[in-house]
Amino acid sequence: MTFTFARTTPLSRAGLCILFLLALSSSAAATIQYTVLLDHPERHLFNVTMTIPDVTEEVIVRMPAWNALYQLRDFSSHVRQVEAFAGSKKTFIEKTDKQTWRIKGTGTIKITYATYWDEAGPFASQLNSEHAFVNPAMILMYVPERRSENVKLSFPSLPDNWKVATASAGGLETAGGIRAYTFDAPSYEGLTDGPIEVGKFDEFQLTGISPEVRVVIHGENWRKKQVEEDLRRICRYELKLMDGAPFAHYTFILHFGKGTGGGGMEHSESTAISAYSDEYLPNVAAHEFFHLWNVKRIRPASLYPVDDTREQYTRALWFAEGVTNTYASYTLVRSGIWNKEQFYGDFSEQITELESRPANRWQSAEQSSLDAWLEKYPLYNQPEYSVSYYTKGQVLGDLLDILIRDRTGNEKSLDDVLRSLNTNFAKQGKAYRDSLDVELTAEGVAGSSFEEFFAKYVAGAEPFPYQQILGLAGLTLRSVEERRPSLGFSVEHEPNGQFVAGQVDPEGPAAMAGLRTGDVILSWNGGEVPRRTDRWLQEQRAGDWLKLRVRREDKEIATEFRIGEMKETVYLVGEDSRAGEKARRIREGMLRGETNAVAAR
Repeated sequence: MTFTFARTTPLSRAGLCILFLLALSSSAAATIQYTVLLDHPERHLFNVTMTIPDVTEEVIVRMPAWNALYQLRDFSSHVRQVEAFAGSKKTFIEKTDKQTWRIKGTGTIKITYATYWDEAGPFASQLNSEHAFVNPAMILMYVPERRSENVKLSFPSLPDNWKVATASAGGLETAGGIRAYTFDAPSYEGLTDGPIEVGKFDEFQLTGISPEVRVVIHGENWRKKQVEEDLRRICRYELKLMDGAPFAHYTFILHFGKGTGGGGMEHSESTAISAYSDEYLPNVAAHEFFHLWNVKRIRPASLYPVDDTREQYTRALWFAEGVTNTYASYTLVRSGIWNKEQFYGDFSEQITELESRPANRWQSAEQSSLDAWLEKYPLYNQPEYSVSYYTKGQVLGDLLDILIRDRTGNEKSLDDVLRSLNTNFAKQGKAYRDSLDVELTAEGVAGSSFEEFFAKYVAGAEPFPYQQILGLAGLTLRSVEERRPSLGFSVEHEPNGQFVAGQVDPEGPAAMAGLRTGDVILSWNGGEVPRRTDRWLQEQRAGDWLKLRVRREDKEIATEFRIGEMKETVYLVGEDSRAGEKARRIREGMLRGETNAVAAR
């Protein structure tokens, strides 16, 4: 739901906050309340007041160590000036570890603090003169033993003409003559599962989609007609695929333009996506919308309940994320956003990426999932040390789909596995046992064992039998050797919008010129860093000069070198013109989302 309201005339920011809390206190006496002031947005400080009722002797409050990404990011490092009050008087407060405080007092305790955020992207929070984007877990403390209680969050006295958008229920309230946008959540988890956009933005509702799906857009470099049509096709197809919506209303929060970062983050009734342009949007949107089922409701038991104080390990990300990628690609081709050549091209890129990484020969899909917490380390991301559970999981999803279709004469498919998991786990409020219940569900759908497949290719790291399985769907796989220009280093786009040198080939020209892993790239041939360095590189030739200006610690360094060349094995998926009737039906079923049993769901 999206609400718009005008700015009030402030007394003083601190005074306004106190008056608003006093006015609310009688109507929500037993509710933990948060008030967030966005005064002086150019300073990037969220000023938070947390009000905790019914305290006996002392209370413990904590800041999450992680959220959104599988990385410990220690949000408490952004916090300063923590104070506590019992009534109108300051009371004893002690920090006991990097994310925990102990406060003495009885009755109602108020805690005030400021937290600094100016990082673009769906995995962070940002406050500047243009807007605020909030992932609540990154700015709000909680009481560990009271996470399941109702909570209330309020934004009083916003800057002129700013609006608020979130999927949570709420609206404009007036308390003590002060107007504020306020909304309620049934728990701290419910509150933190809803990102919030505050500022000047465009908004519209997708027509022809039920229940309501709203789109909120901040930024530039997007076309309304294109965005609306792409999202409509994605939502319509996935809602039909999964037999209806698991939500009463849904919100896309989209950030377009330079410096927005990239990627998306799923939530139970919304998603936040950052995109360089509307051309980048469909693949991410199809992935995030499908997370409504896979992850948010079809949940691996190892990830629930959430423990945001430490790493939470799971072997199921190959399915939760990778197979969600499978369905993003299926959605795009089945809805007509992609043609089949684009689908084959994407499939080819995934196989090429997977087979180009030496770690694929020893790191299984389950181990890649388990090691997700190592992704913040540049060394781990090198091809010799890891494969992506997104990539390996997507390819596994395609192969598993083909096998199910082949064993059932194209009567059943991976679609039936997802729908069965939705019926037997999500709708029953149960979490599945990582890979085991996926395997058992696939066996139930196909009527045959997948024990060997899961042992070899999910838990194990044996080479995928591409030719054998693809042939069942009338597809071929061939490899070609190509020579192409090579930078000699990877470029990573961080959530805060910066471009950073990732893996640097120690024998390459970039390393010889002094480039190091972790260098922040400030300029690229005198201009901005290309949003897609792979596309930029396709237009260059080996031997061309590349001039970089980078920041290393507190120093700016200029370096230049010639672009190198490398040999690469590229894998290409294509159609087998000699395929039999059964294989052709399986191929068409994959592309169209059909089986012999039920066509054109």
